[in-house]
Amino acid sequence: MVSYKELGLVNTREMFAKAIKGGYAIPAFNFNNMEQLQAIIKAAAETKSPVILQVSKGARNYANQTLLRYMAQGAVEYAKELGWEHPQICLHLDHGDSFELCKSCVDFGFSSVMIDASSLPYEENIALTKKVVEYAHQFDVTVEAELGVLAGVEDEVSSAVSHYTKPEEVVDFATRTGCDSLAISIGTSHGAYKFTPEQCTRDPKTGRLVPPPLAFDVLDAIMEQLPGFPIVLHGSSSVPQEYVDMINKYGGKLPDAVGIPEEQLRKAAKSAVCKINIDSDSRLAFTAAVRKVFAEKPGEFDPRKYCGPARDLMEELYKHKIINVLGSDGKAE
Repeated sequence: MVSYKELGLVNTREMFAKAIKGGYAIPAFNFNNMEQLQAIIKAAAETKSPVILQVSKGARNYANQTLLRYMAQGAVEYAKELGWEHPQICLHLDHGDSFELCKSCVDFGFSSVMIDASSLPYEENIALTKKVVEYAHQFDVTVEAELGVLAGVEDEVSSAVSHYTKPEEVVDFATRTGCDSLAISIGTSHGAYKFTPEQCTRDPKTGRLVPPPLAFDVLDAIMEQLPGFPIVLHGSSSVPQEYVDMINKYGGKLPDAVGIPEEQLRKAAKSAVCKINIDSDSRLAFTAAVRKVFAEKPGEFDPRKYCGPARDLMEELYKHKIINVLGSDGKAE
């Protein structure tokens, strides 16, 4: 058993309370490798933003759970080295699909876990979430739950159809489970293809897809039912077209990739939405930078020469999200 406090990490309780009161959202960035982690910590340290390091089940298997523990501890020390005296860094399991996985993460030093039982019948979702909460809270680990289903594909999470969260269920669900935050479905989606062309309109000037708006009426109804309760948005990458264009220019094939407009995320961040998940955007930035190096320098085989530019582009992306979208800069001095 390893306590996250020994690693210098924090849970989400205090950072969420401050975010709701301050009208901003905490960035929750998924990472799979060292370059992503370096970029996230550098961006957070330089902007003094609290940050959530998210690890999916697939990423945990990819990176190794023991290495992850020490990477998280190293991230805290790296942040201090960069001049961030009191880092506010949370290590969070994204889309945990079983009690056993959540328990294992708690035991290995995660400071927050998500149990995603949203695909189960309502009562089964409550029962499994409550079981995870009861275990995690013994060690002051915070728990995120999900109500409603997001469409799209991300690692092991996949659904062809979304189902909006029902506002009339949220009070009963939060009360009976004891969860610390609630991921809801209001039209965001996993992956780089968040909407089909049929769901969108096309900008007559650029020819680019324009996605449908998020269901802010559902969000408003949920906030009315659960005032001051931490709300989470998954699948909130914006799929920046400059990265899509770079990927396509240098040999990739991402036709009609489209994400959530940043102005809608800014609006959400000013509400009770205090955690916004971003994964696909950093994948796109990484891939765009690597493809550019390979295209321009086909003889290059030193990973540092293509992973380095990828890291730099991701850091630029993370800073942009923190400062210009989520408004979390300067909130963790």
